Amino acid sequence: MQRYRCIRCGKTFSEDQPLDGVRIDDAEAAHVVHLLCEGVGIRAISRLANLHQKTVLNVLESAGSHCARLLDARIRNVAPEQIQIDELYSFVHCRPENIEANHPQFGEFYCYLSIERHTKLMVNWLVDKRNGTNCRLFMEDLKQRVATKFQLSTDGYGGYTGYTGAVFQTFKHAIDYGTEVKAFGPAKEGPRRFNPPVVKWVRRTPQIGEPDRDKINTSRAERLNLSVRLFNRRFTRCTLGYSKKVENHRHAVAILVAYYNFCRIHSAHGQTPAHAAGLTDHTWTIKDLLAVAI
Repeated sequence: MQRYRCIRCGKTFSEDQPLDGVRIDDAEAAHVVHLLCEGVGIRAISRLANLHQKTVLNVLESAGSHCARLLDARIRNVAPEQIQIDELYSFVHCRPENIEANHPQFGEFYCYLSIERHTKLMVNWLVDKRNGTNCRLFMEDLKQRVATKFQLSTDGYGGYTGYTGAVFQTFKHAIDYGTEVKAFGPAKEGPRRFNPPVVKWVRRTPQIGEPDRDKINTSRAERLNLSVRLFNRRFTRCTLGYSKKVENHRHAVAILVAYYNFCRIHSAHGQTPAHAAGLTDHTWTIKDLLAVAI
């Protein structure tokens, strides 16, 4: 592949590869991104694609930065009817019990995700600690991306609810908002290890405005959590695929969200979420995703 060097800064680049810092061709880079979005780990991709591990990480970093900028630019003026929000637990470098509390780079990190109920569009995302400050940042980012009034549903986490919570502090009375709280208990039969807790009761509570009580629900957001754990190796429990650096964790989430919104056809309506939401008029390939101008 022909490479060029800038006479001012000395940086090398190629016209055939849109990703900065990546020296493989665009087809190989797209293949690596596809494997990342199908739940394959870094070392496994290195073996399958016959590439050095550092090359795979370079693709992750460059594609992740590109996808984050793409999502920030393209997911705007969304007209949702209902949005559901939930947080997905993970950890970086080591488990939280093995590190000091509230370490800025290591320990537990939550992935905040919002999904539109009908189009399945992931409207925004955030990877950071779970606290009231980050809930507020997440809500302010969501507010900048929606153009119409909608109904919002979350769980009962205190960072969202109440007059001091992130939802009211961000939206005031401009939306309809309700919470769904679920109580879990042990299964009646069988050993505890192979029988997960079952839902004992569900409480739906209007918080702001006049939300439709039947539509106060977080099931789609919880189902989205399952998809993220399935298609992103860094969220798979009890493995060595967890992130060692929080920057790479964010890159991986950005790639998955972009792929999910623009490239992956959803079984609910036979379109990509971005297509169903009117943000694009066709299904993108991964090459389109990596080459699109921002």
